[in-house]
Amino acid sequence: MIEEMRCTIESLGGEFRFQSKVDDLDIEDGQIRGVKLASGERIPASHVVLAVGHSARDTFQMVFERGVRIEPKPFSVGFRIEHPQSMIDQCRFGPSAGNPLLGAADYHLVHHCRNGRSVYSFCMCPGGTVVAAASEPGRVVTNGMSQYSRNERNANAAIVVGISPADYPGHPLAGMELQRQLEERAFELGGSTYDAPGQLVGDFLNGKPSTRFCSVIPSYTPGVHLCDLGSALPDYAIEAIREAIPAFDRQIKGFAMRDAVLTGVETRTSSPIRILRNDGDLQNPAVRGLYPAGEGAGYAGGILSSAVDGIKVAEAISLDIAQKMNERK
Repeated sequence: MIEEMRCTIESLGGEFRFQSKVDDLDIEDGQIRGVKLASGERIPASHVVLAVGHSARDTFQMVFERGVRIEPKPFSVGFRIEHPQSMIDQCRFGPSAGNPLLGAADYHLVHHCRNGRSVYSFCMCPGGTVVAAASEPGRVVTNGMSQYSRNERNANAAIVVGISPADYPGHPLAGMELQRQLEERAFELGGSTYDAPGQLVGDFLNGKPSTRFCSVIPSYTPGVHLCDLGSALPDYAIEAIREAIPAFDRQIKGFAMRDAVLTGVETRTSSPIRILRNDGDLQNPAVRGLYPAGEGAGYAGGILSSAVDGIKVAEAISLDIAQKMNERK
């Protein structure tokens, strides 16, 4: 599918630059004039789409320093949780569990806590694996994925707590720095070897460190170092997750099973910033011709919504070009 998309774009005159990093924006009198690559090459452009993904921290820093308007936005932090997929199937499908027509079961859970926080399951991966997602040295980040077959032994999902700019006031990039602090702490708790820190759910709920795995063997590579995750997140997040897991157990019996494994940390649920754009023409208020788009810019929360936002930006650019052409006539 991706190859077909690329061929179509190239047939319409588009060009792809692989292994080419944008280091800077060329801005003159509040108007974008192009981008500068790490190689030293400058690519002139009157319209630039800034669609960089939610982990492009070097680009966030660069555009902020260039005067592009940015504001902090809410995101979520937490852990990955792994259960036997067979247990989830049994709870969700009952006697029909294991039917090949049904496949692996999934779930969507949410709990509103006494401390005002909301905890929810995110990016649930039936029959999947927990994967490494760090993008900077000395930090550990977890994510999850499922292969098409969805036939791995464990189910996994992120169990995350919503946080807002009120939790990290000050600088527009303070949310990004909070992510880094949590990822550095995860690196330390994991033994500073890029193993992820982990804990059995029963031990986590009782506030004591884990020392050995039981029936659930974690899927994270390179490995999971058992410890006490109580210091891996802010106290309010730990308190909320400890309240939410037993509540989820009332919806999926066995969710709070002692042997289930928590792996930390999940910090990349969405972008910690929003790169501002006007409601009408979708351009950044400080830089004409610059179009923030998609998840990294803070306007989408997944593949489908990012695609829709890309269409909106493409239409806005087409309209701007048409208006300028009419002005020249």
